[in-house]
Amino acid sequence: MTDTIFALSSGLPPAGIAIIRISGRRAGDALRLLIGKDLSPRRAVRCRFRSGDGSTLDDGLALWFPGTATATGEPVAELHLHGGRAVVAAVLEALAAIDGLRAATAGEFTRRAFENGRIDLAEAEGLADLLAAETEGQRRAALALAEGGLSRLAGEWQEEVLRLSAQVEAALDFSDEDDVAEGSGAAVYAALAALLASLEGQLRNPPAERLRDGVRVVLAGPPNSGKSSLFNALVGRQAAIVTDIAGTTRDRIEAPVVIDGIPLLIIDTAGLRDDSGDAIEAIGMVRTGEALAEADVILWLGAEQARPTAALLIAAKADLGVKDAGLPVSAHTGAGLGLLRSALIAQATALLPTPGALALNARHRAILRDVALEIEAAHGANDLLITAEHLRTARNRLDALTGRSGVEDMLDALFGAFCIGK
Repeated sequence: MTDTIFALSSGLPPAGIAIIRISGRRAGDALRLLIGKDLSPRRAVRCRFRSGDGSTLDDGLALWFPGTATATGEPVAELHLHGGRAVVAAVLEALAAIDGLRAATAGEFTRRAFENGRIDLAEAEGLADLLAAETEGQRRAALALAEGGLSRLAGEWQEEVLRLSAQVEAALDFSDEDDVAEGSGAAVYAALAALLASLEGQLRNPPAERLRDGVRVVLAGPPNSGKSSLFNALVGRQAAIVTDIAGTTRDRIEAPVVIDGIPLLIIDTAGLRDDSGDAIEAIGMVRTGEALAEADVILWLGAEQARPTAALLIAAKADLGVKDAGLPVSAHTGAGLGLLRSALIAQATALLPTPGALALNARHRAILRDVALEIEAAHGANDLLITAEHLRTARNRLDALTGRSGVEDMLDALFGAFCIGK
C-alpha cells in the first residue's frame, strides 16, 4: 500500500487508445517527470510524454486526480496514449525507471480501492463478475452487485440488528422495572421475526452460480436412446461421439451454450441400464446418477414410467417413426428442436434471477444462512441475555458479508483473479 503502482488498464494493444493508470503517493511526481509540468485536477490535457533522457515517447492526454476521492482512494494519474504495442511498451518502461514506482500485480488497483474504503467486498465481487459477464443477464446481476445493491441491503440488516441490540441492552438495564422490560422484549421479538423473514426471502432467490455457470441441463436415459445426437444438436457442434454401439458414452460430457441470451450447461451422460457387466460403464452410470442429482433441468430420453420427477420427457428419433410418449424430436432432421429449445428456455428462465434482482453467490448465501440461524435463535430464546449474544454474533457475520472482518484469505483469491490493470 506504500508503493506507487502502474499498469495498462485498457485492453491489450494494438488498439486505438491505450490507458495507463498510476496510483499511489508518487503518482504526481511520476506524471510531472513524464510531461514536465503540473496539471489542474480532473481535466484532460494534451501532453507530450518524454522518457528520462528527454526523448519523446508519445503525444496524448493526461489526467490528474489528487487526494483520496479517486478510484483507488489515493492519488491517481491516467495517461491516454496511442494504442500501439511499441508506444505502450516504451511508456511502461519509462515508468519502471522512475524511483519508487513498480508494476502492479493482478487486481491490485481494486484491492487498494477496497483497502481504502472506496468499495466494499460485495461491490468488488460484483466488479469481478462484471468483467467476466458474457450474457445480458450476467451483466445486469453483476452491475446490481457492483453498484452496491447487496451492500445497501446488508447495511439495512446491520442497522436493524444494532437497533434491536440496543433495545435488548435497554431492557436488560431496566430489568428491575417489569413493565419496561416486558414491553421492550415483546417489540424486539416481533422485529426479529420480520428480520428473519427478510433474510429467508433473500435466501430463496435463485443463486448467482446459475447465471455465471449456466443452468445445468442433463440428458439421461438408456443406451442408444439418442442422447449424444441430441446433445450435439443442442450445442451446435459434434462434441460427443455418436455410434450405434450401446455404451459409447462412458463419461459425462459438458458444453456451455447460450440460447436466446440464457446460459445453459448441457451435459451428456452414460446410458442407464441394469444388465451391464462392464466395470467402466458401471462407473459412467454412477456419474450419470451424480449429474442427475445436480441437475436443474432433466431431459429424459427413455421410458415414461422410468422418468425422474419433473424431467422433460423426450421422444427422440422422431424421424424413424417411433411413437413414444413425450416431445417428438429428431436430431437428424431438426424436427421438434425449436419446441425443445423453447421449453428449455422457459424452464431455465424460471430458475434464474429476475433482471435487476440481486443474485447471491455461495459465499453470500453461507453468511446469510449463518445470520438467519442466529436471528432465529435470538427470536426463540426466552432470555434476553441469550438474545443479546445471538445478535452480537449476527452482527459479526454481517460484517464478513461486506469484508469488514474475517475474509483475508478470500481477499487474496478474489483480487488475484483480476487482470493486472484492475
